[in-house]
This record gives sequence, structure tokens and C-alpha cells, in this order.
Amino acid sequence: MGFGGVLPIIRRVMVDDRRWLTQTEFNELFSLCQSLPGANVVNLSFAFGAREGGASGAVAAVTGLLSAPVSIVLVLAGLYARFGGLAPVRHALLGLAATAAGLALGSALRIASPILTVPRNMLLAAAVYGLAFGLHISLPLIVLGMLPLSLALSWRLVP
Repeated sequence: MGFGGVLPIIRRVMVDDRRWLTQTEFNELFSLCQSLPGANVVNLSFAFGAREGGASGAVAAVTGLLSAPVSIVLVLAGLYARFGGLAPVRHALLGLAATAAGLALGSALRIASPILTVPRNMLLAAAVYGLAFGLHISLPLIVLGMLPLSLALSWRLVP
């Protein structure tokens, strides 16, 4: 079970524990899934399930990913409706939010570490970060601008 995103858990299981994918394969598949509409982890589950078992594998993977969390969220929503106004509950939720932020940051760093060993990739990542957080440019505009640049650089530099 996870909160604040299960990507760190999925990466650990798929890459470290089960060795279904290498870190590079995981990064490539996850990059593809980020470009698709919808939740990245659901897309990843669908793509991996389809790769391993076709259409039925995709359905099984997404069902397996979502059935327990949806059930838990429904129960928690009922509990929150009843007890959400209590101070201890509000404080506990603040702690969970901080933990979720740490998990997201840790996951991002783990996924980025093999990619950022190439100076060109570090410059592209810094440029995207600066555009998004420094200049507050919208993500679709950043993708439209950076995608051709990164493709051109990769095309020229990859043998």
C-alpha cells in the first residue's frame, strides 16, 4: 500500500525485487507513459500488462493496481466525512502530506539519477526546471519547445 503516489513502490518491485525490467527499460516505459493522458502509474501498469499478456494482461494489471486502492479510498472517504473536522485528524493528514512529498522527491531522484549522468541531459533538465518554476511557463509549451530540441540533440549525438 502507498500514499502520495505508488511510483517508488512500483519501481522497486518491477526493477529491484522482481527484475521484470532494467532501470533503463523502466525509465523508457515510464517516459512513454508520461506522454499519454491519464495517471502515469495506471498507464505504466497498462503498458507493462499489455507487453506481458496482451489485452487481457493490460486489463488484469490495471484491475490489480486499482481494486484495493479504490476500496480503501471509499472507506477512508466515509471516515473523513465523519471525523475530518477533528484536530488530530487534520494534524495526521499534514504529516501524511509531508511524507508523500518526500516519497515523490525520492522517486524523482532515483529515476533521474541514471539519466542525469550525461551533461546534455542535465542541461535539458535544468532548462525545463527553470522554464517551469522560474518563468512559470505551462507544461504543454515547455514540451512543445523542448521536445524538438532534445530530439535534435539525441539524433546528432547518439551513434
